Amino acid sequence: MKIAILGTRGVPNYHGGFEQFAEHFSVYLASLGHEVYVYNSHTHPYKKKVFNGAKIIHCYDAEEKIGTAGQFIYDLNCIIDSRKRDFDILLQLGYTSSSIWHWLMPKNTLIITNMDGLEWKRSKYSKNIRYFLKKAEKWAVNNSDFLISDSIGIKKYLMETYNAESQFIAYGANIFNQPNENDIEQYNEAKPYLYNMLIARLEPENNIEKILDGVVMSESDLPFLVIGKYETRFGEYLKQKYADEKRIVFLGGIYNQLHLNNLRYFSNLYFHGHSVGGTNPSLLEAMASNSFIVAHDNIFNKSVLGENAFYFSDKERVSKILDTLVKKDHEHLIRANERKIKDFYSWEKINKKYLDYFMECFSR
Repeated sequence: MKIAILGTRGVPNYHGGFEQFAEHFSVYLASLGHEVYVYNSHTHPYKKKVFNGAKIIHCYDAEEKIGTAGQFIYDLNCIIDSRKRDFDILLQLGYTSSSIWHWLMPKNTLIITNMDGLEWKRSKYSKNIRYFLKKAEKWAVNNSDFLISDSIGIKKYLMETYNAESQFIAYGANIFNQPNENDIEQYNEAKPYLYNMLIARLEPENNIEKILDGVVMSESDLPFLVIGKYETRFGEYLKQKYADEKRIVFLGGIYNQLHLNNLRYFSNLYFHGHSVGGTNPSLLEAMASNSFIVAHDNIFNKSVLGENAFYFSDKERVSKILDTLVKKDHEHLIRANERKIKDFYSWEKINKKYLDYFMECFSR
């Protein structure tokens, strides 16, 4: 088949979950002989026209010049380009800035949309933007031929809200089995199993403030590493709020996957505060990297972790967990999550599920 992937900043991944998926899936499709294209922002550092068999289409992206509104221009440019390519399938990852152009989508191409999370619930957005995102969600549902949910919670939501069927396919991860203490040496506070951490975008709905308030309340003297870009209004607010708390260390964004995996591997407690969205890629990567996970108590996290994690909903619970739990006492939870990655979330299995669903959609 001739397949295109739309809705990411491009491959290889320098940004986030959708980009990570697009990289794995596009290379997988190309390895099986499919003609696969990935739309890349013209600002993406990778400038070649082919990446491990996947063809790259660079489109103009105005985000650098005009901010978030530039994403709408980027998606418009990608969609206009797709109209002349005669694709069999256009896989749309998310809908926030592309669904307003639904009427421009190529007519003879199957449109399959991964519906991402509940974007309109994100507290960082104003009331008007959240209203728009709810409308965009509806446009995406109504104007896609087939839908994909990355969690059981999203699948249930789409059925209850729109009476819309969707195929549940999660993200993927691969077991990390090459730990190397040398890869964490440059992070001065990271001594093996003697630090706690989180990796997240520094946004309110990721419960970072609640976690860090718990750190302040706790009696634990272990450093707490915060990994995520802090050059945002909320990120700067957090840095200022905890400036006097020596245990809390803001490391900024880290994009070296080997370093991230090793930081997870050698951590004591790994906090996952995400509360909006589906199966979060960073959660799967933590499960695959020997992490002892403490997650925010919500349906999305529980549907993945089940009984193989501890949960929190307030700073008091965070504080108590920090004061009482040690990784070495809970190896059985870590091994159970590792088995779950092998059995359900390996990239090999996720890629095959996507392709099988594409074949089903195409035949229908």
